[in-house]
Amino acid sequence: MGKPTGFMEYQRKYLKADPIEVRVKNFKEFETSFDENTAKEQGSRCMDCGVAFCHGDTGCPVDNLIPEFNDMVYRGRWEDALENLHSTNNFPEFTGKLCPAPCEGACTLGLIASPVSIKAIERTIIDRGFAENWVKPKISSSKSGKKVVVIGSGPAGLASAQQLARIGHEVTVLEKADRLGGLLRYGIPDFKMEKWTIDRRIQQMEEEGVVFKTNVHAGVDVGAAELLEQYDAMILAMGSEAPRNLNVPGRDLKGIHYAMEFLTLNNKKVAGDNVEIISAAGKNVIVIGGGDTGSDCVGTSNRHGAHSIVQVEIFPEPPRQRDPSTPWPLYPKMLRTSSSQEEGVTRRWSINTLGFKGNEHSAVTAIYGNQVEFKNGKFEPIPGTDFELPADLVLLALGFVSPTRVGLIDQLVEMGMELDKMGNVKAPFGLKPGSFTTSLPNVFACGDVRRGQSLIVWAISEGRKCASVVHKFLMAKK
Repeated sequence: MGKPTGFMEYQRKYLKADPIEVRVKNFKEFETSFDENTAKEQGSRCMDCGVAFCHGDTGCPVDNLIPEFNDMVYRGRWEDALENLHSTNNFPEFTGKLCPAPCEGACTLGLIASPVSIKAIERTIIDRGFAENWVKPKISSSKSGKKVVVIGSGPAGLASAQQLARIGHEVTVLEKADRLGGLLRYGIPDFKMEKWTIDRRIQQMEEEGVVFKTNVHAGVDVGAAELLEQYDAMILAMGSEAPRNLNVPGRDLKGIHYAMEFLTLNNKKVAGDNVEIISAAGKNVIVIGGGDTGSDCVGTSNRHGAHSIVQVEIFPEPPRQRDPSTPWPLYPKMLRTSSSQEEGVTRRWSINTLGFKGNEHSAVTAIYGNQVEFKNGKFEPIPGTDFELPADLVLLALGFVSPTRVGLIDQLVEMGMELDKMGNVKAPFGLKPGSFTTSLPNVFACGDVRRGQSLIVWAISEGRKCASVVHKFLMAKK
């Protein structure tokens, strides 16, 4: 390592962020990358730890070579650091802004001090790469003559498409929405990642030969049989879109929405579309669900000017420090406060929502429930903890249960494609022969459509690995 004593000399630093009172007035990103000196200092904190648990099975799903790019940043070798980062991750600007950083949970320094600022360094590398115009298209010098169709333009689909185009295959990406990016486009608020970030990569991929077609719903606008006839291989990368519902009394009242309804319309409005959003302005907002999507609802509601925001979670409040059930180098179970939650929200734990109340106009006015504790393998109510909270807008951020089956998946199932017990596309894991391959030999699957709801970094990892399997399949095909 460049500075073996760096971890003893420097404290962890964080990206600079706009003050809360400034950033809640708009939907712009509010964090900025490290300056060069800070980045070098933070890179020097990476220890000579022997076995680097920050990448591989315990840390980074895309296998970023973290100690290497930390050392390169410390030494001022920025172009080398960018090349190193791109060797494992197609879109470090996505992960540098949106990943929960399991790498930092596995950082050896985290055993005795604050872990290395890996995510911030990653973002700083790619931001500098674009600023210096070092990020260039990688255009294949030869063509294979093989055609691949990728269904879905989220991070898994984009990663697989880019990898295959760079090898020399003819790749077409079909997207049912009006814009590209999948969950990145319509599920992530602009204050976390502005959408020109996606457009910039799409332009690069088009220069590399990838063909994108929007407003094409595979299985509806074009059938599975026709696609399989036109292309040598099909990659399913549609994500997991079926939201988990809350089937309790009053669920059909007006003012109760899935989180993605709320976020998607808001993102369209921010993009300039003439749409009517689900506004939180002046309302008592209840967000049910304590994950990232729930947090995004909180941040969006704050920017709308909500009267109050309460976020409820059925699980108990996590400990302030790493829980013994997740020892290093596992991703630590511990209390985290997102930037959106810092902007204003009341968080309530161990809450079970039993139903909703409404008025004469069939609009929601309150939620009611009780506190619970997990005993004997289930959540049991705690006597005397019944409650009621005022609610003008309720947002269900309870995660996703499976891919949507209407259209393509149903048609492929009729042809013999198998699903697992959760309704995901069944395709083996790993990189052994047959991995990512469905029970239809020329149909492959990657990302949330096969592994279930997961992280952007896992989607990129799966897209890359799936592309490798598809390439071998195509080269063996006569």
